[in-house]
Amino acid sequence: MYIDPDRDAWELFKSLPRDQPIQMLNLVRLKPKADYPVGHPDHGKDLTGLDAYRAYGRTTAHIFKRLGGRQIWAGKPQVMVTGPGSEVWDIAFIAEYPTSEAFIAMVRDPEYRVLVGHRTAGVADSRLLRLEGISDPGEGFGE
Repeated sequence: MYIDPDRDAWELFKSLPRDQPIQMLNLVRLKPKADYPVGHPDHGKDLTGLDAYRAYGRTTAHIFKRLGGRQIWAGKPQVMVTGPGSEVWDIAFIAEYPTSEAFIAMVRDPEYRVLVGHRTAGVADSRLLRLEGISDPGEGFGE
């Protein structure tokens, strides 16, 4: 299960160019019930993983927007056509940032670091893939 980047992946992310737009493909599997730690205001409430993830989105949206981020695509995965059938995802979306430095600033923001607790409480597994857009893609796949 993957919730947060590991140290090696984070270091590699930071070593890539920081001054160009990036897109981040997000695949999210939610917990049936949110799992907030003792002491969190939402601990013990009957919230679903989706409730917690939506709280994460709502409460961090102003930080995302302030740093120039925007969601450019969102959808509900239906079936894994190619790949392990065990990888079932509840949410898929692509977030775009003006630079990778903006993404780094978001995850380092002190308010974001508190609010990300909603994400941790609601997510069972996830994948996050940094993408670099092709400015003039061809007509064929992979061009």
